[in-house]
Amino acid sequence: MAKIEKVELRMVDLPPKVLRTDAIQSFVSQETPIVTITDSDGAVGTGYSYTIGTGGSSVMRLLSDHLAPRLIGKDADQIEAIWRDLEFSTHATTIGAITAIALAAVDIALWDLRAKKQNLPLWKLAGGAKDRCPLYTTEGGWLHIEKQALVDDALQAQAKGFKGAKVKIGRPHGSEDLDRLSAVRDAVGSDFEIMTDANQGFTLDEAIRRSQVLRDIDLAWLEEPLPADDIDGHVRLSSATQTPIAVGESLYSIRHFREYMQKRACSIVQVDVGRIGGITPWLKVAHAAEAFDMPVCPHFLMELHVSLTCAVQNGKYVEYIPQLDDLTQTQMHIENGYAIAPSEPGIGIDWDWDAVKGRSVDEFTTEIRVS
Repeated sequence: MAKIEKVELRMVDLPPKVLRTDAIQSFVSQETPIVTITDSDGAVGTGYSYTIGTGGSSVMRLLSDHLAPRLIGKDADQIEAIWRDLEFSTHATTIGAITAIALAAVDIALWDLRAKKQNLPLWKLAGGAKDRCPLYTTEGGWLHIEKQALVDDALQAQAKGFKGAKVKIGRPHGSEDLDRLSAVRDAVGSDFEIMTDANQGFTLDEAIRRSQVLRDIDLAWLEEPLPADDIDGHVRLSSATQTPIAVGESLYSIRHFREYMQKRACSIVQVDVGRIGGITPWLKVAHAAEAFDMPVCPHFLMELHVSLTCAVQNGKYVEYIPQLDDLTQTQMHIENGYAIAPSEPGIGIDWDWDAVKGRSVDEFTTEIRVS
């Protein structure tokens, strides 16, 4: 039994690759907590999570003051037991984003360590359903982008073999959203998916109204139309529109997903490994979604989600938003619009440690080890 002997904590602050705006906010910075765990066999696993610009310091303090010290001496292969212990030790602050983001970085590091010790890539260790998954792009669809640029980006993605493009909605009037989306649909034709994302920006009545206005665009889905905690509102919306409703990036508990699925408040599950608390709960949500015949199309973190989407039978799409390029030696492998699952043992992220260390925020760099 190999016990955990050392935990290293870092945070890297990554600027977005492009300006990212939606109906309620801007993505100003990717604060990236990074956790590296070493066991008594000398095996090393690394995990990470993220914020969109606030809360990173709180995540790091939770890790350094409360979670990382509890890892020392634990059997690194008892991932479920460790996850439960860490969650219970912070039960007064769960369920919530700060705790889930911190738990995710630890849990992903443990899965990386396990996969490396078993000499398996994550997608095989976690299920091995397929070795590739189709991509859709979000990087050219932000709310501030003008109509012709939206069209150009969608056409470029289509030419590369991507299967769809996401366009943010939530302009002041529904006619503006319709005009932008109609231009994209006219350009790409009927066999290219158009996803939309309202980022929780609508009231129920406005969401119903906009879904009716956009009905003839034949959307792949309407994402986060309402505040994420308004389950009943999503039930009413789902019954009022034929457009699939997608939720998940702002849900932080497997029980939240259970309620959405049981009540048919959504039809597409976008569980985010960095926000649900790691790979351990991510897989539980994905398998529950399969039982409800719902596809999983995870939010963001494409470099990690390619492996998880390929691990499960109902993994449908990977969202293309590159962000880790400055911290890795190799990038995600893409062929004809498909993300190819990494073949190397571990979670499949080839960290450039000189770049990571060079861009780490000094005040959050911590090492905890066996005394």
